[in-house]
Amino acid sequence: MRERNRLTTGIKRSLRDLSNQIALLNHQVSARLALKDIDLDCLDLISQHGPLSPGEIARRSGVHPATMTGILDRLEAGGWIVRERAATDRRAVQVRALKERTREVVQHYAGMDGSMDAVLAAYDETQLETIADFLSRSTAAGVAATNELKE
Repeated sequence: MRERNRLTTGIKRSLRDLSNQIALLNHQVSARLALKDIDLDCLDLISQHGPLSPGEIARRSGVHPATMTGILDRLEAGGWIVRERAATDRRAVQVRALKERTREVVQHYAGMDGSMDAVLAAYDETQLETIADFLSRSTAAGVAATNELKE
């Protein structure tokens, strides 16, 4: 029982350390791209899940819709995104990341991506499935905890 507690405590500490390190990496990438941290976060959401409505981006990022307008204005002015009106409903706006500019972002993560490839190469497929399951469940736990705090 003590060993299990030691291991679970260590894993949680490692997750916090990883979270902090990724936040620092994201901050450096934001600075190199002349973006605010929240702008990079929203650009990442749009790149991964877009096209999205401004309201959906606000909901997923936890940003107030009025603040989202300023973020999208900055991203659009910087050539990172486009706002497009739906053909069926001209009032509906979808935000799409521009692939050309997204490549610039990806380049800044190449070092981390390469390092992660090296780390993951040490695991067999069964271990990778376990790691993927752990990360998926951990993300779901994070979403649930965030949603609890919103209420």
